[in-house]
Amino acid sequence: MRAAVFGGPGVLELKEIPTPTAPDGGLLLRVGANTVCGTDLRILRGEKSAGIDVGVVLGHEIAGEVVEVGAGTVGYAEGDRIGLLPTVPCGRCAYCRRGRENLCSDSEIFGYRLNGGLAEYIEIPASAISRGGVGKVPSSVPFSSIALAEPLSCVLGASDSYGVNAGETVVILGAGPIGLLHAQVVRLAGATTVIVSDPSASRREVAEKLGATHTVDPTATDLREFVLGLTDGLGADLAIVAIGMPALFAQALGVVRKRGRVNAFAGFPKDGIAEIDPNLIHYGEITVTGASNSTRVDHERALKLIASGAIDVASLVTHEFTLDDVVEAIEFSASGEGIKISVSA
Repeated sequence: MRAAVFGGPGVLELKEIPTPTAPDGGLLLRVGANTVCGTDLRILRGEKSAGIDVGVVLGHEIAGEVVEVGAGTVGYAEGDRIGLLPTVPCGRCAYCRRGRENLCSDSEIFGYRLNGGLAEYIEIPASAISRGGVGKVPSSVPFSSIALAEPLSCVLGASDSYGVNAGETVVILGAGPIGLLHAQVVRLAGATTVIVSDPSASRREVAEKLGATHTVDPTATDLREFVLGLTDGLGADLAIVAIGMPALFAQALGVVRKRGRVNAFAGFPKDGIAEIDPNLIHYGEITVTGASNSTRVDHERALKLIASGAIDVASLVTHEFTLDDVVEAIEFSASGEGIKISVSA
């Protein structure tokens, strides 16, 4: 089969590799779609290296169809449409025992150590099924939408951490796929004012269609002054950093009110340093949270929200590529011209 193999920083090659078979207790999927994530770009650029094996098939936002059921596998049949949680937790570590398998200290991740979805087929081990990461979805839901359950599940996990109350004002820094998902999630949770900051006019337009009540071009408008003007000088209740630029973390601290919250959602470069004024946190009693991966419960919620239409992910997919053009797809996603890029065999 054809697969996009990671050869080290800056190297991604479309190769012919052996087609896997369904393992005992597992499945073999024909990949229906794999959407490209900013993390894929960070891996290729060498900005993210921990836990990434050279020689692995990249891709962790995966949807597919069961084509082979392994011996002893129950609950699945050929033709089932599947959304895949990329993290396979160990189930044994302190975090797993506390129900925080997203923080597992010994997990395996598709596209990191397990072969991922930028291929024609993908092998699903029994451990992924037994730990609740393989969800069935109605056949009416497009594969590219199912694949986006992965980033949505991460957003849902973060929302449990930062919390949203009815009537609150939320600032989202970045209108990429993650920022646009956050905008929908906070509106669904009851936020009444959602301000999305992004220099791209086209992305601000999409943000307005997907729940933002206000959008700001930060290169033309002072975001802090804009937020203070909307909130009688108090500041927002919550700010979410949805792009991995360290400078945005300091900006987020400056737009929230006293006892506000800041969520560092985005993955930042491994050598990224943010200069902040700690007194903003100290005197403002600001709560700062992070976000990492998602749990099986988050993924189940994401699949249900997508299947029901409560969250619009289809509008995020602006470009589709075939596996033959996978290198071009990754390069195009780095250009920022589209929002979400889908790759299918």
